[in-house]
Amino acid sequence: MPVPAERFTHMKRSLPLVPTAFLLVAGVAPLPAQQPDTRGPATGRWDLKITASDGTLPSWLEVQKSGNAALVGRFVAVVGSARPISQIIFENDTLRFSIPPQWESGNQDLAVEAAVAGDKLTGTITFPNGARLPFTGVRAPELAAKPVQWGTPVTLLNGRDLTGWHALPGGESAWQVVNGVLTNTKAGANLATDGKYGDFKLHIEFRYPARGNSGIYLRGRHELQIEDPVLGVVATEALGAIYGFIPPNESAGKNAAEWQTYDVTLVGRQVTVVLNGKEVISRRNIPGPTGGALDSDEGAPGVIFLQGDHGPIEYRNIVITPAR
Repeated sequence: MPVPAERFTHMKRSLPLVPTAFLLVAGVAPLPAQQPDTRGPATGRWDLKITASDGTLPSWLEVQKSGNAALVGRFVAVVGSARPISQIIFENDTLRFSIPPQWESGNQDLAVEAAVAGDKLTGTITFPNGARLPFTGVRAPELAAKPVQWGTPVTLLNGRDLTGWHALPGGESAWQVVNGVLTNTKAGANLATDGKYGDFKLHIEFRYPARGNSGIYLRGRHELQIEDPVLGVVATEALGAIYGFIPPNESAGKNAAEWQTYDVTLVGRQVTVVLNGKEVISRRNIPGPTGGALDSDEGAPGVIFLQGDHGPIEYRNIVITPAR
């Protein structure tokens, strides 16, 4: 039989108050005090320089807070795309993590350990083949976008020869100018401008063969991908992407063997990419250097370099408009 409402009200009013001390004796403890968050010194984006026997190699690290206590992140090694880090340990001013190999030789995990001291890192990277190299790091500059006044457009390709360009170390150059077209006939050296640029607008036309693969490195650090879509890569590695970081918002590529165009605006970190007349990236910030970058000095002007180590590719009508 249901309890009458007026009786239920009386029962509630007549319940005795339970002292707090009784709750503690009974095992009902108050909520623990929140522990101080000690993750701050490790968080942020770091531009890294690895010391190898043949010189300095660029790398990049991002460390982010996740939840109440964890750290996660992303890492770009000497080559390849930004790969996720599922757990970063930070204890006694030292961070540690390991990730599976990507394009590196060897089958061990890639392991990083570094001491954090203010805005600097000092540590070692153990590569999947067992090689252990020292590195240093500094906090990446903000490079906030700002109003820009544009200078005079400069044609980077004279249509006759490679004046204004030079082959980069690392392979035999197969670049030549044929009937006004800058042509890479086979996999070999990459090609870079003699000049260096900060903020700029770039117009460039390109044509790749079936299953072709190349790229345009902005300031020598951030790869704007060129790749035949039939290869079926992930969006952040596809035609129109800032390799490993920013995917295009739509597929605007043409078929292999057709001429295509890029119009790129880069101010600070902020990039806009127009592919064949369609804006596929709109005012997005590039987080850091791409694998294959020439250096990790993000605050400095850099070259435009064209990837030639993957195979044949053609370019024409290359015009850059630097900021004043």
